[in-house]
Amino acid sequence: MDLDIDHLRGWIGATRESQDEISPRLANALAAVLDEDPGLTPGDLAPAGIQWCLSPEIAPMHGLGPDGHPARGGFLPPVPLPRRMWAGGELEFLGDFRVGDAVRRISRVGDVTAKSGRTGALCFVTVHHDYHGPRGLALRERHDIVYRGADAPAAGTPPAPPHAHADHRLEVDGNAVLLARYSAVTFNGHRIHYDRDYCREAENYPGLIVHGPLQATYLLRMAMQMNAGRLPARFRFRGTSPLFDGAAFSVNGRAEGDGTALWVLDRNGGMTMQATAG
Repeated sequence: MDLDIDHLRGWIGATRESQDEISPRLANALAAVLDEDPGLTPGDLAPAGIQWCLSPEIAPMHGLGPDGHPARGGFLPPVPLPRRMWAGGELEFLGDFRVGDAVRRISRVGDVTAKSGRTGALCFVTVHHDYHGPRGLALRERHDIVYRGADAPAAGTPPAPPHAHADHRLEVDGNAVLLARYSAVTFNGHRIHYDRDYCREAENYPGLIVHGPLQATYLLRMAMQMNAGRLPARFRFRGTSPLFDGAAFSVNGRAEGDGTALWVLDRNGGMTMQATAG
């Protein structure tokens, strides 16, 4: 499919501002998804990854596209390629998030680029988010989104992990209930996370897809555990292959110099996401 990249690049510089609150219900819901005891009260540190639960795009049912996302062409450019996935991103923590915080998010489309890969046409959209809380700017985020054609191969062989051994390892049951609860707490209607028939028939995937930000949340959480409970100054992550439901996956971390290398492995030991924290 030919992309009118000049038209799509007209969205560069588009901005949007939204407001949300880290309510006890929201914080405890994410904690429960991460299998932590939900007992958070105002003033407590919010769970790692709470920013991906804030300010979701809320559209009425008639405003949704066929994939369950809000129809394209509003804040994000109307990329005509049907498959949309998180490609990765970067977080720069300047503060923290606490239960009860009112959070203002300022978002800006930073770049739109087209590439041709082994799977066909690709379009990358970069979005920057600044999260402001009651104590000032708490987080700068770069969010990378990739769009692909429907006829592209669903997935190749996941790459090998960067290390033979991990210092820390967590095994997670990647079942459909986990995906449904994370979709609920993030108000994510993307059908690849809950509609198995859609995955197989429309996007040629063998199963449901484990959310990119959910994998990143587990990696960020492990980075904190390896850093005495403190958020890293920077956290970079990149998806390397789709992660499918139906079996346990592992979250792995290894100390490297002044930082931490982290990665997620699927049931067969293939890497689906890697990250660095420091």
